[in-house]
Amino acid sequence: MHVVATAGHVDHGKSSLVRALTGMEPDRWAEERRRGLTIDLGFAWTTLPSGDAVAFVDVPGHERFVTNMLAGIGSVPAVLLVVAADEGWMPQTDEHVRALDALGVRDGLLVVTKADLADPQPVIDEVGLRLSDTTLSALEPVVVSVASGAGVDEVRDALAQLLRRLPAPDSAAPVRLWVDRAFTISGAGTVVTGTLAAGTVSVGDRLSVNGADTTVVVRGVQSRGEEHLSVQATARVALNLRGVDRHDVPRGTALVAPRRWLPVEEVDAVVEGDVGRDVVTHFGSAAVPTRVRRLGDRGVRLKFDRPIPLHVGDRLLLRAPSSRAVAGATVADLAPAPLHRRGAADLVAAGLCVPSTATEEVRRRGVVEADWLVAAGLPEEPDGAVRVDGWWVEEDRWADWQNRLPGLIDDEASPDGLPVDVVRDRLTAPDSQLVARLVSGNTALELSSGRVRRRGADVDLSPIADLLMRLADNPLAAPDGDELRRLDRASLARGVRAGRLLELGRGVYVAADAPAHALGRLAALDQPFTVSAATHALASSRRVVVPLLEHLDATRRTRRLPDGTRLLVAAAG
Repeated sequence: MHVVATAGHVDHGKSSLVRALTGMEPDRWAEERRRGLTIDLGFAWTTLPSGDAVAFVDVPGHERFVTNMLAGIGSVPAVLLVVAADEGWMPQTDEHVRALDALGVRDGLLVVTKADLADPQPVIDEVGLRLSDTTLSALEPVVVSVASGAGVDEVRDALAQLLRRLPAPDSAAPVRLWVDRAFTISGAGTVVTGTLAAGTVSVGDRLSVNGADTTVVVRGVQSRGEEHLSVQATARVALNLRGVDRHDVPRGTALVAPRRWLPVEEVDAVVEGDVGRDVVTHFGSAAVPTRVRRLGDRGVRLKFDRPIPLHVGDRLLLRAPSSRAVAGATVADLAPAPLHRRGAADLVAAGLCVPSTATEEVRRRGVVEADWLVAAGLPEEPDGAVRVDGWWVEEDRWADWQNRLPGLIDDEASPDGLPVDVVRDRLTAPDSQLVARLVSGNTALELSSGRVRRRGADVDLSPIADLLMRLADNPLAAPDGDELRRLDRASLARGVRAGRLLELGRGVYVAADAPAHALGRLAALDQPFTVSAATHALASSRRVVVPLLEHLDATRRTRRLPDGTRLLVAAAG
């Protein structure tokens, strides 16, 4: 199936044309039929004599319903621009064309209606001139009189030729369905409709509701009034959903393939045209209030008032509600850099571009999570990058880290090493796991107890040698307050990092094997046991035994019962 939207001024015959082509009534509401005015989106479909199936999204032409119109054209690949022969170019013709141009719509037909009332050629000439500097400049004109039926077959033939020219949608693309209607059917539950612009939706699919921590299951799929197990883009679809109320999926909600889209509240974009500080971003069927910050001559930072699921390269329409001015914007950066420092905005503006491949994105960022690339719409494997666990690192960045790491340890670390988080910050790496992988590839370095150090480097524990000897004989012989004040705290910390000591908190240091030692003795007690019984069995003091038992609780080797007693649940440390 193909999907085409109508566009044009009120009362120029959009709905009458759709009715003549399909035999269906696109105006769904009684008020619309009573007033002869399309207020909301209408839908109809037919099979052309060529065998092509086509659905129409009939949009309102009145200026008061521009938001509804934009919800209808946001996901369709082609348009029927309808202009009446007796009136010609009108205000809403102009507004609709400016919106289509901003969205980058290129394919469609110019349908001059009411040809029985006036000579259509002047309108064809005028409209052709007005479209000449827009994306719609190549629209082929077709003349029709719905009242007499003249030209309806020619419109069908022109539609068939148009549909054959449309680029094939990607049926394997991740689903992003913008909801334009949501309602409840007795016995079935929640049903939503929308234009499936790419991908395939099937019964049993699980989709995420953008902006909510909700996953829905597709119970049924309809297209053109018929049930299907699966429908490929492009198509008008109705989905019966399990797991959501219709009030939670209003128009403007997106149903998306899980983990394949980035719900973002802030992006950088390349903009075409002037925009004010406060606009409404139209995308799909959504209309989202947005704050704009200019970045140079061709860039903007957009701050949405709610998350929108986007890919790099998505086309947005920015509309100023007061002036009705519109501008097109292409998403360039889904994770823009902060603009806190002086000159940061100029720096971002100078490098702003729309990456078309994962290779370009990794080259720009240096290091990117692989799952993030997929969700940003750049799923292919990047060239010139190293895969490190869940990350892609640009080759030069990885080589720079490898070269800098040894010197960093030699210059800044004490003999017992440098904390891995400090190393991460010095290298400006986004994750400590990347540091661990760097260390694992360097035979001269090791990672131990959260610190990076030279392999085989001696850790000076001489200031606590007497304590270590005592704990070797009695693992629970923790130093008391007076001894602690005499001991070097840095040496105690090195002893913990070296795996020789265990700090239980409250300034209590015991041997690293103290838990195993304690468990062996606690196992001989009647279960459950009291703190007093444990203190006696361990031949220690409550100052040591209480934090030791809390440590065993936290490591799930004992369990504290409501009455304060404990039960041994593991017999080895």
